[in-house]
Amino acid sequence: MSSPSRHAYVACLVVAVLSCTGLAWAQAPSRPETLLKKMTLDEKLGQLVQRAGGRSKALNSRLDDSELARVRAGAVGSYLHVAGAAPLAKLQKVAIEESRLGIPLLFAMDVVHGYRTIFPVPLAMAATWAPESSERAARVAADEATSAGLHWTFAPMIDIARDPRWGRIVEGAGEDPYLGARMAVAQVNGFQGGNSLRPGSLMATAKHFGAYGAGIGGRDYNSADLSERTLQEVYLPPFYAAARAGAGSFMAAFNDIAGVPTTGNKDLLRGVLRERWGWQGLLVSDWGAIGELLNHGVAADRAGAATLALDASVDMDMVGGVFAEDLGAAITKDPVRLKELDEAVLRILHVKEQLGLFDTPMAYHDPEREARELLAPEHREAARAIARQSLVLLKNDAKLLPLDAQKLKSIAVIGALANDGLSALGSWRAQGKADDVVTMLAGITAAAPELKVSFVPGADPRSADLSGITAAVKAVRSADVTVLVIGEDFDLSGEARSRSDLELPASQLELARRVLAAGKPVVVVLANGRPLALSWLAENASTILESWMLGVEGGHALAEVLFGKYSPAGRLPAAFPRVTGAVPFNYAENATGRPANADLTKDTVRYHDLPITPLYPFGFGLSYSEFRYGDLAQSVPEIGPGERIDVSITVENTGGVASDEVVQLYCRDPLASVARPVLELRGFKRIELPAGARKRITFSLTPEQFAFWSPRGQWLIESGRIDFWIGASSADLRAAGSFEITKTHAGSAPAAALPTRVTVSNN
Repeated sequence: MSSPSRHAYVACLVVAVLSCTGLAWAQAPSRPETLLKKMTLDEKLGQLVQRAGGRSKALNSRLDDSELARVRAGAVGSYLHVAGAAPLAKLQKVAIEESRLGIPLLFAMDVVHGYRTIFPVPLAMAATWAPESSERAARVAADEATSAGLHWTFAPMIDIARDPRWGRIVEGAGEDPYLGARMAVAQVNGFQGGNSLRPGSLMATAKHFGAYGAGIGGRDYNSADLSERTLQEVYLPPFYAAARAGAGSFMAAFNDIAGVPTTGNKDLLRGVLRERWGWQGLLVSDWGAIGELLNHGVAADRAGAATLALDASVDMDMVGGVFAEDLGAAITKDPVRLKELDEAVLRILHVKEQLGLFDTPMAYHDPEREARELLAPEHREAARAIARQSLVLLKNDAKLLPLDAQKLKSIAVIGALANDGLSALGSWRAQGKADDVVTMLAGITAAAPELKVSFVPGADPRSADLSGITAAVKAVRSADVTVLVIGEDFDLSGEARSRSDLELPASQLELARRVLAAGKPVVVVLANGRPLALSWLAENASTILESWMLGVEGGHALAEVLFGKYSPAGRLPAAFPRVTGAVPFNYAENATGRPANADLTKDTVRYHDLPITPLYPFGFGLSYSEFRYGDLAQSVPEIGPGERIDVSITVENTGGVASDEVVQLYCRDPLASVARPVLELRGFKRIELPAGARKRITFSLTPEQFAFWSPRGQWLIESGRIDFWIGASSADLRAAGSFEITKTHAGSAPAAALPTRVTVSNN
C-alpha cells in the first residue's frame, strides 16, 4: 500500500472507531468549551462581570489604567456606557492581545430608538401599527451602533404597561400584548438582522422579564401583585415571541412578582424561560439588581444574593460587582454551584462566538464605516417616514387640518416645546444630539417659506414661569392660525419618572387656556411620552394632533401632516383616560358580573362621576379621509385542531385624500370555564389606500390563538363559539361574525404571542 493510501486508510479507520464509540467529529468540543477547560475560577467569574466604562453623558470616561489592568487579568466580560469605533478598538486589542486567554469583550449601550439617527420614542413607533417600520428603525440603529464598536443593545423594552403613570411606558409598545409581541419580534429582527445572532449583529435584549410594567400604582421598581393567568396571558407573551424570534439576550426585571424578586426568581428565569420555553441565550441583570436582593429582604448578604441570582440562571451582573467580589467565595464553600457557573460562562462565550468576536474581533471597529453610517441621508429619511406614521390625529372637528398654505399669510407657533431639540429626542437618546434635530418650528418654517412665522415660547414646561403668556396671546391674535405645541418635557418620561397626575403640566395647561380663549383658529400639537388626561383640552380645542417625541426628523414630519402632504394614520397603542383617577384602564378587561353600564340607575362596575369609556380608546386615530368596511366573509363556520379560518373584508377609501388605514381584528370567547376579556386584539394591518381605492384584507386564525391559562397551570383551548369584529379601533367596530372551535384540546403557547397571518389583495 502506498504512503498516501495508507494515510487515507488510517484516517477512515479513526473516523469509524470514533463513530462507533459515540465520539464523532461533530461532537468535538466547541471553542467555548475548550476555553472553559483552560479558565481559572477568577477568569470564569470575570466573564460574568459587566462594568461601566463611563457614564451615559460621558462615555468611555472611566477607561483608565486600572480598567485596562482588569481587562488584562481577564476580570471583565463586558462594558456598557462605551462607544466609538477607534477607542473601543484599543480596548478590544488589550483584551485579545494582552489577556492570558485572549477572550474578546462585549460592548453595550442603551440603543433604544436610534444611535445617532434618533427615531420616534418606542411608544410613538408602536402608534404606527406598522411592525415593518419598527424593524426598519432597529436596523438603522444597528447599522450605526455596530459601526461605532457596539455589539449589544439593551432593547427592545417589551413590558406591557396599562398604567400610564409609569414613566417607562414611553419605552414600550403600550397596553396590549398582541401589539407588543408583534413590535417585539420586529425590533429583534431589526437589531440582529434576522432571527439569530451572526457576525456583525447588534445583539437584542428583551427586557424586563417578566412583569416590570405591572408595578403597583404605576411606580417604577414597585412590586407586581397579579394572578398567574394575567402574568401568562398579558405580560409574558411579548417575551415568548421575542424568545422564539431568537433574541440573543434577556434582562431580568428589577421588581418582584408576588414577593419573589425577578433577579432571584428561579421558577421564572430557569423554569419558564430556559426549561419550558427552551431559550438558552445570555441573561443579564438590570443595573445593580443582584445587590438589591438585600433590599428586597431575600438575601442576608452579598454572597447570598450572588448565589440566588446564579441559581436563577442570571449570567451577567450589570455593574453591581456582586459576582466579581462575592460569588467566588460562595462557590468555594459550595462547589456544586461550579456547574451553574460553567453554564453561565458558556452562554456568554457562545454569544461572543456567534457575533464573530473570536475570529474577527476588530470587524466592529472601522472608523471610516462609522463616519459613513452616522446620520446617513437614507437614515434620516427613514426617521422622517416613521415619524409621519407615528402622528395620531385625535380631534379635527372644525376640519382645520390640513392647513392650506395658499390661503394663509401668517402662522403663530406657540410653545417652548416647538423649538426644543432635546425633548424631541426623548429618553435613551444614545448618541443623539439636539443640534441634529429638525424642530417643529424649523419644520414648519421650511415647509411654508412664503408665510410669516412668528414663534413665542409662552411658558416653560420645566418651570412655573408664566411671564411669556402675554406675548404668546398677542402673537395668536395677529396670526391667521396658531400651532400650539404643549405637553411634557422629555425628563417627565422615562426611568424613575412616574407621575401621580396625568394632566398637562400646570404651565402648559394655563398656556392652552389663554391661547384658546383668544378665539382664533388653533391647532393643538401634543408632545409627550405617555397618555395624558386631556378632558378640558378635548372639550375646548377643536383640533388636537398627538406627536409624541418624534426624533431628529420630527419637524419635517409634522409639517408634512399639518400642510396635508401626508394624511395622519397613527393609532393609539394605549388609551387616554379622562382623568388620572380612571387608571389603570384597558379595553381588554373582563366583563364582570355587572358589566359597566352608562345608566347611573344601575349598579355596575364604573365610576359615578365619569363616563364608562376612556377619552380616546385603544386603537383610535382619525384621518384626512374616510373609509367604508364591507363584504365580510369567512372561509368556514368551524375549525378544529390543526385547522384555520380565513376572515376577509373589503376596505374602501371613500374620501378624496390618499391615506393609510389601520384595519383591526378583535375577538372574544363569550363562554368559557374562566371569565375572558370582552375584546382581545388578534390581528391588524396598516394599508395604503389611494382616494377611491379598495383592498381586501384577510386574517387567518387557528384554534391556538384562543388558548387561555387554565386553573391547572397549562394552556387550554376550549370548544365553543368565538366572536370576532373588524374595525378602525377597539371602539369603532364595523363588521362582526362568529365561528366554532369544535374540540377542546391543549395549547402550547401564549395566544397573544402567536402572529395572525394577514394578506392584502386589490379589490
